Amino acid sequence: MDFEGIERLRDRHPAWRLLRAGNAPLTLSFLGRFFVEENHGATAATALVSALDDDLYALNSADAEQPRYPRRAVDYLEDWAATESGWLRRFYPLGSDEVHYDATPAFEKAYSWVAGLQVRTFVGTESRLHTVVDLLRQIVHGTETDPEVRLAELRSRRAAIDREIAEVEAGTITVLDRAALRDRYQQFAGTARELLSDFREVEENFRGLDRAARERIAAWEGSKGELLAELVGNRADIDGSDQGRSFQAFYDLLLSDARQDELSALLAQVQALDQIDSDQRLRTIHHDWSEAAERTQRTVRQISEQLRRFLDDQVWLENRRVVDLVRLVETAALASRTAPPQIGLEIDEPGIAVALPFERPLYDATPAARVDSLLSPVDDATVDVATLLDQSFVDQVRLAANIRSVVPPRSSALLSDIVALFPLEHGAAEIIGYLALTDDDLEVAMDEADETLIEYAEGDVVRRARLPKVTVTRQ
Repeated sequence: MDFEGIERLRDRHPAWRLLRAGNAPLTLSFLGRFFVEENHGATAATALVSALDDDLYALNSADAEQPRYPRRAVDYLEDWAATESGWLRRFYPLGSDEVHYDATPAFEKAYSWVAGLQVRTFVGTESRLHTVVDLLRQIVHGTETDPEVRLAELRSRRAAIDREIAEVEAGTITVLDRAALRDRYQQFAGTARELLSDFREVEENFRGLDRAARERIAAWEGSKGELLAELVGNRADIDGSDQGRSFQAFYDLLLSDARQDELSALLAQVQALDQIDSDQRLRTIHHDWSEAAERTQRTVRQISEQLRRFLDDQVWLENRRVVDLVRLVETAALASRTAPPQIGLEIDEPGIAVALPFERPLYDATPAARVDSLLSPVDDATVDVATLLDQSFVDQVRLAANIRSVVPPRSSALLSDIVALFPLEHGAAEIIGYLALTDDDLEVAMDEADETLIEYAEGDVVRRARLPKVTVTRQ
């Protein structure tokens, strides 16, 4: 991160503001215990005020003459939920007229950072290394498409399991020592609590998407069909995103009865171990996961329902406007029936130019041009009129057959080579026939940068035609 980015976070991020606040110890201790440690969701104002009153009484009882926090509990909650603070979310849930409060992801970030400042007597690293290696193995082998490589990996894992079975059958059982147990339990506890924080952040992201959709609806100027198509597409993009798919996969896995039974059995066995100082709250952490995930799903359902009602309100307003316009038209029509308006025009000119139809001239046909096609007596003796009667027919079907017999499919040849194999019978007219071929499988192209010379005979006279290089291509 650069200097400007860190400075913006210091000035604007609610978590940083909380760490600089004067009553940060009270805020972190109470809200952290109530919403993070005890995993309470959205709570009514009366219940939260009562819990905060108890904490304030315990803190102020040490010095009754000069209490540390003299303000009322409701005042603290309102300050924490203010826009300039952003540590609590203050809202009215669906179907309730009482204010509710819930912790924000920014508060959880600050609380997690402060909790990480505590000195730990034991810092485990082995289990995290195993986790990193397992994740890398899943990534590599999960994307492998070669069957031989996959089979080699599966056989390797089966061989390791067979060796472990053989060792157990021989009476050799390797168990984790106290340090390894504490290492793995510490990582489990941290990951379990981080999951609860992630659910609150996912829920906040969904609310942000809902606010963006409402702003889009309020500023929309197109048709309702286009608006609905965009909103449905955005919802599909949310469900199909990496975050949406990951959350849904976790939720489906958590709701499995077999997985719930397995988690309950594993947690009970871990809590019964004497080698670790277990946290009793983690015994039912999977129920907390289920409750947090259900709160997130409930938020999504409420957002969808509120969005539907919001669209219904927009439709109702549009229908109301249509009805009002119809009534205005009816009122204007009734008024015009009793007092029809004056129909006419007022022109600021002394008169109007009137042109009658019969004043226009009739159609006058242009006389035909006289063409003298007779030859002058001087040129009569030099003109050979027999050439006018010398007409020839060029069979283009025969020309196309000549090309197909010489040029294989998807090949090309020069027109000069084709003429050499099939001499011209009609002279220049036949060359023009080749150039004018329009069959679907034949294409004639001319290259102006080069030229070719085609010879042909007309009686006893040998003539030469100079033209650009012509290539015939067969598709």
